[in-house]
Amino acid sequence: MAIRRYVRYRTKTGPAAGLLKDGKVYRIQGSVFGKHTVAVKGAPLDQLTLLEPVEANKVFAVGQNYLSHLGDRPVPSKPEMFYKPRTSLVPHRAAIVLPPEAIDVHSEGELVLIIGKRLKRAEKDAAARAIWGVTCGNDVSDRNWQRGAGKDVQWWRAKGCDTFGPLGPVAVRGMDHGNLLLTTRINGEVVQQQRTSDLIFDAATVVSFISQFVTLEPGDLIYTGTPGSTRPMEPGDVVEVEIEGIGTLRNPVKAM
Repeated sequence: MAIRRYVRYRTKTGPAAGLLKDGKVYRIQGSVFGKHTVAVKGAPLDQLTLLEPVEANKVFAVGQNYLSHLGDRPVPSKPEMFYKPRTSLVPHRAAIVLPPEAIDVHSEGELVLIIGKRLKRAEKDAAARAIWGVTCGNDVSDRNWQRGAGKDVQWWRAKGCDTFGPLGPVAVRGMDHGNLLLTTRINGEVVQQQRTSDLIFDAATVVSFISQFVTLEPGDLIYTGTPGSTRPMEPGDVVEVEIEGIGTLRNPVKAM
């Protein structure tokens, strides 16, 4: 399959999807996951306001999926999954807004899988075929609510606050995403860097595992885990998640 790049963007009549080619976006009629047509005339990408690259359905994330991120924790025997709400998602250039109650918020650069087919109790081969494309993500996390003195029973706000799931800027199809360089920067300084080939559980394994218990559907997203150590963000920071061959997701950090 040839590599194709897709975006979603704002129009006067609502969100639209488009095929990105040579700096222009060609509007799509229909579903990117099924039958659709592509406009003949394109609009310059730099004149559009981007949204999340696909209209998300369910949002999953994997914890502890790089050895470099485990610290003194044991290697998990299965993918450690949790949910993020759709309301946590924000696009490229949108602000990560820190609630005043959040005191230790970190960025987590991640490869994000986009599911394109309905999938239930699938083996790895079928799971791999159900991955429609990939994009960049940031699993923003408050460590105090996650595992500090203010720890909650679940990670509903540690990982799920509004704006805690930046995503984008583009969705890429047809790419071998098994060995891409992932880099996270805060204010231009590299704070995380590792290849996706170092995932403990690769993409197909994660998708297959989820499908044993939860039916996957087109538009479902899976944040695949973050490498290395992370560090806090402060209002005024700019966080970038760059993945080789996909692009750079850039988000400023603001106080509420």
